[in-house]
Amino acid sequence: MPSGGPVGRLRALLKRVRPQYPRPHRQGYRRWVPSLRQLVCAVLLSTGFLTTGVAVAYWRTDIPEDLNSFATQQDNIYYWADGSKMSRTGWVSRQDMPLEKVPEDVRWAVLAAENASFYEDPGISPSGLMRAVTRMVGGGETQGGSTITQQYVKNAYLSQEQTLSRKFTEMMLALKVDDEFSKDEILEGYLSTSWFGRGTYGIQRASQAYYGKEASELNASEGAFLASLLKGAGLYDPALGEGNRARAVERWKWTLDRMVEIGKLSPAERAKYTKFPEPTQVTGGRTDLNGQQGYLVELAKSYVTRNGKVSQAEFDRGGYQIYTTFDKEKTQALEEAVREARKKLDPKDRKADTFVKTGATTVGADGKILALYGGPGFLKQGFNESNAVTVPAGSAFAPFVYAAALSDGVVRDRDGKRHPVTPSSTYNGQHNAPVMTPEGPYWDRNGKIVKGKNDGGTSWGSAISLDEAMANSVNSPFLQLGMDVGLDRVRHHAQNAGLLPSSLGRQVPDFSLGNSTPSAIRMATAYQTFAAQGKRTEPFSVLRVTRNGDEIPLPAVRSRRAFTAEVARQVTETLQGAVQEGTGKGAQVAGLRPAGKTGTTEDNKAAWFVGYTGKEATAVVLYRMDLRKLDLLPLDGVADSPRGEPGSPLPVDIWRDYMEAVTAAP
Repeated sequence: MPSGGPVGRLRALLKRVRPQYPRPHRQGYRRWVPSLRQLVCAVLLSTGFLTTGVAVAYWRTDIPEDLNSFATQQDNIYYWADGSKMSRTGWVSRQDMPLEKVPEDVRWAVLAAENASFYEDPGISPSGLMRAVTRMVGGGETQGGSTITQQYVKNAYLSQEQTLSRKFTEMMLALKVDDEFSKDEILEGYLSTSWFGRGTYGIQRASQAYYGKEASELNASEGAFLASLLKGAGLYDPALGEGNRARAVERWKWTLDRMVEIGKLSPAERAKYTKFPEPTQVTGGRTDLNGQQGYLVELAKSYVTRNGKVSQAEFDRGGYQIYTTFDKEKTQALEEAVREARKKLDPKDRKADTFVKTGATTVGADGKILALYGGPGFLKQGFNESNAVTVPAGSAFAPFVYAAALSDGVVRDRDGKRHPVTPSSTYNGQHNAPVMTPEGPYWDRNGKIVKGKNDGGTSWGSAISLDEAMANSVNSPFLQLGMDVGLDRVRHHAQNAGLLPSSLGRQVPDFSLGNSTPSAIRMATAYQTFAAQGKRTEPFSVLRVTRNGDEIPLPAVRSRRAFTAEVARQVTETLQGAVQEGTGKGAQVAGLRPAGKTGTTEDNKAAWFVGYTGKEATAVVLYRMDLRKLDLLPLDGVADSPRGEPGSPLPVDIWRDYMEAVTAAP
């Protein structure tokens, strides 16, 4: 019997239940294997400590007295490359909306899309939390996995940083808020503080921004679309691109079907909504965005949100200082050159002059975007023509075929050796010259032999040098050269030069004649690679970003070798010849020896001129497109040009006038 009274008996009891570890009376590794009792004790102790820790954290968590203030948000300020102020934008717009004024169908559209169990859950989702934590541990962000209560807490009380500690605080606050406020109060707060894009916070401002009416006037279909924006307006606002529209339509359909599934919309009511409720175009909410500045601001904003790890919602709350790469004088000179050239258009008297679009971009040797022309003015047309990826490059793509051949050589026999290519190498320059493979002529899917078609049907002989073919923009040699190099190698080198893989066309013979659709920004970047002796730098539009004095990290700008310096030199010398005595003669500028290439397409739906000096490259593109239909139209007769003449002289005129202006500038 234990002695010593109660204390002694307690000591004896503890001695019996105390786990003995390593375990006695066991041999080898078994001494280190816990017993069932030890495992149970460990689990119970861990659970007890965890429960106690959570209980203490819950007890110590207080709901902040003040919501995050949207009324005192700052504007974002953009600066030119010289440090002078370029633009000030004030995006933030928010207005509270009582829940009873939000139609019930609209409320349930949001709940169906975001948190159908909102009225039953305790304010948090354990399974969603575990998914978010798992993503965080795995290196991702802690987005997703949140209930509406958690999202409201994040919007109203917390910052947007993505950390485990912030996620834990969010969970504790969500539990407290769920205890102290009614579900309707939480939903009302959520609908008034959530970001819907277009600079709007809250369902009321969103309704005005996307549909031009009060939130109380929305129907279930419109509510289903607005609910999709809560997943990220940058992905679902149709005004930002066709891809966004497709995602928005798919999400809209899913949300309405989900409402039926949870019993909040009858099948009969659902059957009424078969047409996507198209929102209005972006209007209002911006300042200092007239003319080209709006395009510059949008490009810089896109760069910051993409590369600075700043969400669009956070960026639109303001307080950022964005120091751009844009040169004020060059931007003004480029705009003036385009406007002067467009005076030759007369859309009232010539149908051919309707829907004519012009995009232009200058990229420096170090990748800086120095200037661009995006259209008639951002507030008139939000579509940036310098960033359009719907216009074929045409024969302006030929320098990449040429560079690929100079780099890799050609092979004409199946599994044969590659042979080097030089500027003096000769190819068949005849009009309608058949494209040959090691086995014979290349046949297309329609059973026809593919033939090279030269501009104007001109034949240049059966043995024209590549240097001369480039200078005179002869198509047949480069069509065959691409096949001899290998279209996969041409694609590789074009991508190395700076063209985006997504813009590169199908690998058929016409690939060498520019069935790819790069933007003017990317064409200037790729040509600049030749000017930079074969080194490519990704284009960028922002030098640095601060917020209230704190630096926002941006990725370091690095260059990589795309071509040897010798290949770049050979391409440049050939393109200099194209300006001196070829199709680019109109681009000659006193005091400069520029290199450049015109670009036309077989169906005459695009005209390019891309030229460069040792310091920078400028790409100019001209095309016709009805933006309501997004169909390219022929350039025949534009600016009263002779019928049957390919392309247009306007891109060359713009490039020349622009370069004369910036060269003459002190």
